Amino acid sequence: MIKYGTYFFKCKIEMDHLTKEQRHKNMAANKSKGTKLELLFGKLLWNAGIRYRKNDKSVIGKPDFVIKSAKIAIFCDGEFWHGRNWDIRKYDHKSNCDFWYSKIEHNIERDKEVNAELDKQGWKVFRFWETEITKEPDVCLNMILSYMNKKSTADNKISITKMCGGGKFSIQIYGPHSLSEDGGVMPFEEQMAIVSHYLHNQGRKYAKPYEKKAKGLIEDIYNIYQKESDGQYASEASVQYSLFSDLFSVPFLPVENPKFTFIDLFAGIGGFRMAMQNLGGKCVFSSEWDSQAQKTYLLNYGEVPFGDITKEYTKSFIPDDFDVLCAGFPCQAFSLAGKRLGFEETRGTLFFDVAEILRRKRPKAFFLENVKGLLIHDKGKTIQTILNVLRKDLDYYVPEPEIVNAMNFGVPQHRERVYIVGFRKDQNVNEFTYPAPTDKTKTFADIKEKHAVSAKYYLSTQYMKTLIAHKERHAAKGNGFGYEIIPDNGVANAIVVGGMGRERNLVIDNRLEDFTPVTNIKGEINHDGIRRMTPREWARLQGFPDEFIIGVADASAYKQFGNSVAVPAIQATAQEIIKRINLSKFKKYGTDGK
Repeated sequence: MIKYGTYFFKCKIEMDHLTKEQRHKNMAANKSKGTKLELLFGKLLWNAGIRYRKNDKSVIGKPDFVIKSAKIAIFCDGEFWHGRNWDIRKYDHKSNCDFWYSKIEHNIERDKEVNAELDKQGWKVFRFWETEITKEPDVCLNMILSYMNKKSTADNKISITKMCGGGKFSIQIYGPHSLSEDGGVMPFEEQMAIVSHYLHNQGRKYAKPYEKKAKGLIEDIYNIYQKESDGQYASEASVQYSLFSDLFSVPFLPVENPKFTFIDLFAGIGGFRMAMQNLGGKCVFSSEWDSQAQKTYLLNYGEVPFGDITKEYTKSFIPDDFDVLCAGFPCQAFSLAGKRLGFEETRGTLFFDVAEILRRKRPKAFFLENVKGLLIHDKGKTIQTILNVLRKDLDYYVPEPEIVNAMNFGVPQHRERVYIVGFRKDQNVNEFTYPAPTDKTKTFADIKEKHAVSAKYYLSTQYMKTLIAHKERHAAKGNGFGYEIIPDNGVANAIVVGGMGRERNLVIDNRLEDFTPVTNIKGEINHDGIRRMTPREWARLQGFPDEFIIGVADASAYKQFGNSVAVPAIQATAQEIIKRINLSKFKKYGTDGK
């Protein structure tokens, strides 16, 4: 026996009476629950209101605790295994010394490498020795709390994206300019919608609807955070940039010298925007009511979309003289009690709000997207009402809608959607041809994750039994419902939200090596390699580049990509629209201030 501090360790061969398989099982069970030390520290964090993840495999070194919101990695190190005061204590070993020297020195070097890599990736690493946690837990906890407080204080001065938490914006700016039209304080997301739209259109005529309120809000924020600035004022561009620098450090900034402008209604996570920006367009207004989608939109485009487009207040911010209206509007049942089946019969539907904006703003063109079922909804009456409004009431040239399949445009997803395009009569467009297929060769293998993915995406044996039984029941009735496995050389079904959405696109991936569950499941992880597609794979199925930031939990990410448009199909169609509208009158686009 070797005494090490207050602990004793057996170094003799007798400790190895277990087989390799038995020892692996015991170690896995211990790891899954956590050591007593980890359980103690976990309670400390939880009682302090800090929420964390245990042994997150997506973070190098699988830290004992990960606080992702503050990018903190915490390790609880045992003195023996991690070699505290190793230069002195290593001579305490009296037997099997070569083995222990090699083992522990390897652990020490590995800890250094993990620390260096985490630091390189921007993580703050805390390593606490076992006795530090047991004897002075408050000191350890206060070190973390102090760091988080300092970081939060610094971030709040300059970072809008960091002000998002738990699906809601957690900061409220109070000041003389933060009041809404009804006298109440504007929600923070609305404040930032105004500010972000203004800053990205500053110096152009499209900034006018936002300018007055945005300048006031910037002044309020400046007075809160930047009073000590030496003679600078909130109107100065340098001050505004420092306050909102994160709005300009996103992966998909607005186009500086655009060929055309557009607005993005029912924006979701910006599938339309991605396609239009790729063609040289600039978004001058966006609207999306879902807070999680707003967050994703902000992280990628540096802009907070406005909320409920049915509100007149929201519509009041839409600039004049933009070129194209884009909208993936939800389909709602229309009241067809009237005889005219026109504009008035669409009231109470979201299409009415699209039509109302078209009536007021008269853009040169519009591009609408919906599920293909729109064409047969209510025996075709719904689409006829929509076309009557667009053609007769609003006087746009509208060719027959067409069903477009995303799989024809470079993504391996069988996704059919109906596209409706239209042109203002003075654009002299008398014909329109939807784009021909450009690439029908892509398969799942082209978008599959390059490396093994987390065990959490693999189905449990119990759940597989449920899926098999469900499919067999429907097969007996002559139905084709149930799970489906997409081969690597196959094409995915349309990704959808809810129901069997993910189970209709299962894949086989035999690269998983560690079958230890990372979530609570019934049974074990299946050994047949059957897993769900990852959110990143869904992003690729919709044509989003890998630079696109997924800053929400998996459940929200699946929902967002499932509700999105397929970017390549939208882009190919939009290109045909842009070819046909007159953009020649603009020399310095939107800079005349008139």
